Amino acid sequence: QVQLVESGGGLVETGGSLRLSCAASGSAFSIFDMGWFRQAPGKQRELVAAITSGGGTNYADSVKGRFTISRDNAKNTVYLQMNSLKPEDTAVYYCNAKILYSNYWGQGTQVTVSS
Repeated sequence: QVQLVESGGGLVETGGSLRLSCAASGSAFSIFDMGWFRQAPGKQRELVAAITSGGGTNYADSVKGRFTISRDNAKNTVYLQMNSLKPEDTAVYYCNAKILYSNYWGQGTQVTVSS
């Protein structure tokens, strides 16, 4: 079992920045593929960014050039640096860990971007 705890959300003005963190329990963090998803009110949860165990990254088109995902295996933590935030980035952001057929989710952290 893996437990994920997100932090770093909050209220920010348009154009501002936030850095989300997701701390994972357990000793197998380095072999998990990690991702950040978000869900806005009335919308489906969507992939924002992902990073594989090997360090490969993938981004949603809407955040390319503004968001950066990274991981620190020594700290069992994955990060999402969010710059040039827009009101449409407002959502609950969830951390995800995936290995083989197992998926784990954090409780989510709210990000609100004011216009």
